[in-house]
Amino acid sequence: MKFSAQAIAAFLNGIVEGNAQVEVDNVSKIEEGRPGTLAFLANPKYESYIYETKASIVLVNKDFAPEKPIEATLVKVENAYESFAKLLELYAANRFNYSGISQKSTISDTAQIGENLFLGDFSVINDNAQIGKNVKIHHNVTIGENVIIGDNTEIRSGVHIYYDCVIGQNCFIHAGSVIGADGFGFAPQQDGNYKKIPQVGNVLIEDFVEIGANTCIDRATMGSTIIRQGAKIDNLVQIAHNVEVGQNTVIAAQSGISGSTKIGKSCMIGGQVGLVGHLKIADGTIFAAQSGVNSNIKESGRILQGSPAMDIRGFQKSSVYFRKLPDIVKRIDELEKLLKNKA
Repeated sequence: MKFSAQAIAAFLNGIVEGNAQVEVDNVSKIEEGRPGTLAFLANPKYESYIYETKASIVLVNKDFAPEKPIEATLVKVENAYESFAKLLELYAANRFNYSGISQKSTISDTAQIGENLFLGDFSVINDNAQIGKNVKIHHNVTIGENVIIGDNTEIRSGVHIYYDCVIGQNCFIHAGSVIGADGFGFAPQQDGNYKKIPQVGNVLIEDFVEIGANTCIDRATMGSTIIRQGAKIDNLVQIAHNVEVGQNTVIAAQSGISGSTKIGKSCMIGGQVGLVGHLKIADGTIFAAQSGVNSNIKESGRILQGSPAMDIRGFQKSSVYFRKLPDIVKRIDELEKLLKNKA
């Protein structure tokens, strides 16, 4: 489907500068622009590309003032980045408009199915599951017994949602994720073996949550593992039993949250961060990548880095000395030799 600059400007409440009738049917980066595509400029460090891009239309902020002529048509908007995101949503919705229930899928007679369900090949909806309206469940998905899925949620191929779990509205779960597998609970025995502790809780995911590919969220031992509204979780993240992730918190890839840790709202957890169990993390905390967290964070808004995690400025100062340690040790060895020779 093609869109003209005039139509795009009308949709975004923008202003056209250039050929209002030029059309695009795809998007591109501004530095890789091609004819027939739309790009955007939000970061000033990319401004040089706008004078040479081959993109037909470029979204820019209303206060953008070019220093020399631009071949592309400009659509000026309040916020170019946000406007581009809106157009991507529109583009994706028109490109991937799934519908229908595959004859190769299985739906239990006791399941409740909402209107306009898309169900892909070899997917299974088990007993007493409740599926909301406009839900998209792709191929090879397992929806366990008594699972509840809210309206407008999309579940990609290969996802497994275990029994009794609850998924809210407008959620997106990417391929290969597992929701509600048993938490890692084993009791050591006198003979050195481990006895499995039954995990009888569930996972509760609130509205507008996105979960990346191959992420695992374990069910609670008792009660619920909870992912609060608006949280965004990257690929390859492990969230253990009885963890609570706060509203609008974001967690980057390969991070791991140990059991019963409670993370506040609007936190940011970088890649490969590890948190030990039973911690409480204050609202607005930021952990830089590869941090190791082994104590409670009581004050909100702190930025921490390192293992064990400390205030980022302290870590950065310490890292200067870390790099100098070999030279310091060498100098100490030389001083000890001098002192020994003088003795």
